[in-house]
Amino acid sequence: MKERILIADDDPGIRDGCAQVLQRGGSIVSEASTGSETMALLERYEFDLILLDLKFPDANGLDLLRSIRERDQEVPIVMITAYGTIQNAVEAMRLGANDFLPKPFEPDELRLVVGRTIRARRLAIENIYLKEELRRKEGEIQIIGQSEPLLYLFEQVKRLAQTDSTVLITGESGTGKGLLARYIHETSGRSAHPFISVDCSTLVPSLFESELFGHVKGAFTGAESNKLGKFELASGGTLFLDEIANISLELQAKLLKAVEEKEISRVGSHRLTQVDVRIIAATNQDLKQAVKKGAFREDLYFRLNVVALKTPPLRERKDDIPLLARHFLKRYGQKYQRQGLGITPKAMEMLCRYHWPGNVRELENTIERLVIFAKDLSLDVEDLETAGLQVERTPNLHRADERRTEDSTWSMSLEDVEREHIVAVLNHTGGNRSEAARILGIDRKTLRLKLKRWGLE
Repeated sequence: MKERILIADDDPGIRDGCAQVLQRGGSIVSEASTGSETMALLERYEFDLILLDLKFPDANGLDLLRSIRERDQEVPIVMITAYGTIQNAVEAMRLGANDFLPKPFEPDELRLVVGRTIRARRLAIENIYLKEELRRKEGEIQIIGQSEPLLYLFEQVKRLAQTDSTVLITGESGTGKGLLARYIHETSGRSAHPFISVDCSTLVPSLFESELFGHVKGAFTGAESNKLGKFELASGGTLFLDEIANISLELQAKLLKAVEEKEISRVGSHRLTQVDVRIIAATNQDLKQAVKKGAFREDLYFRLNVVALKTPPLRERKDDIPLLARHFLKRYGQKYQRQGLGITPKAMEMLCRYHWPGNVRELENTIERLVIFAKDLSLDVEDLETAGLQVERTPNLHRADERRTEDSTWSMSLEDVEREHIVAVLNHTGGNRSEAARILGIDRKTLRLKLKRWGLE
């Protein structure tokens, strides 16, 4: 990302010379010849570095430094000083300047000081990011599996890896949307830069804007200092907005503007900051329906839905259940010092038969409980039941299903056909009535009444 640098000096020769050197290095340069021009530009833009002279026709450089620091504790400031004002340079460092550059100076000296200061700034931001990463990575899992739905998803990710396209990931809760977002980031050209995740469902609405865009000191009660937002922390990398459907329409408008214009302003400030991030959003809701109901902006939906991916539910990738189960068994066996645990074939069959409405997250939680409560090294069906896994056993349904043959179908009544079809759907869903009702196109209450009438409740 190009740095935005402000050169504040009353000498046009200094400004022009510095601008040429820095622009050749790829920086975006703004110039100010007076103290008032300096403050006006600081009102408008967020800068990555300020080169500040000590003397202006209308202001003292040290007074300007104090004013800047009162408003912004973070922006790097390099004082431009003459040899006779070294004492003032020392005072400037005490007041918050990051470095000083004595006049006259060569282009290489300018590049050295600017580069050193910018790198220090980046390291400070990366330090904040790394602290968040360490907290976030605790308990992180890999994407485990080799089923066809998962391999197809990986093939899609491979095709978009080297693009910067915005991605919308949909899928049920617990299917690994966050892991897929990180996988996209790690296979992209942005992998060396931050991956910042925001859970839109857990943030307080009144603080959401500050979380995304940052704020300046005094912007609201409790804002005791400037704060970087997630957009700035993710600079050069990826910003993952999980459960995007939960943000308000007002914030959706501001998010749309940030995505389209690649500029943000912190809460309490009108200054613009350039941001270079890739947006990946995720939701377990139907955004098309939300758009129809007026709960989600149509323009933002289309802006996010450039590339659409869907994480498959665990019931559609049952071939992966044994792999996932053994992976979690090893992880929690190490965590709770219960190494050597295994799962019997009957218990594994039971895991594969279960419908897993909570998907991979539910499987992980189940295996963790199994490890905690295991009495022996070999985990069996009884252990699954102790851990709280409820696989509905419906012998009447299975016997009814077994009675159905090709020859007998033609002599069945319409009600018998309906009953047998509902039985087959229930068996397909592992006894999950909510999913069966969805497939059948009826509500759960209707399904329950039919089963009760047939003595299959």
